[in-house]
Amino acid sequence: MSSQIPAELRYTASHEWVRKNPDGTLTIGITDHAQHALGDLVFAETPEAGRTLAAGEACAVVESVKAASDVYSPVAGTVIEGNAGLGDAPEKINTDPYGEGWLWKLKPADAGAVGGLLDAAGYERAIADAAE
Repeated sequence: MSSQIPAELRYTASHEWVRKNPDGTLTIGITDHAQHALGDLVFAETPEAGRTLAAGEACAVVESVKAASDVYSPVAGTVIEGNAGLGDAPEKINTDPYGEGWLWKLKPADAGAVGGLLDAAGYERAIADAAE
C-alpha cells in the first residue's frame, strides 16, 4: 500500500511533516507512512504551549498496540498549541494524519528553516532508501 505524500508539505527523514500556515506558524504531525508502520494508535502525547524546542528534539509520543515512538521537532521554535483532541481520539492520526491528526503548532525560531527539510520527492526517496 503506497503512502500519501502531499506535495505542499515538507518532511523529515524521521517521518514528521510540516505545513506552513498563512500566519507564518507551522503545523506538525507524523506522516501517513509512519502511522501505517505503527499501526492502530492508542495514545498520543503532544508538547505543551509555551515549550521551546530545538530542531531534532523529542517532544511528542505516539503509542500503538505494537510500540511507542518519539516524535521530533523538525525545526526550532516555540509551541503554540498541542492537539488536545488527540487525548480522546488518537486514532485521528491513523484516519487523517495530514488533517485532524496533526500533533502540534509551532512558531519557528527561523522562518527559513523549513526550506532545509525534505520536499515530497526527497521524502519518498528517504522511505525507499530505508526499505532497501
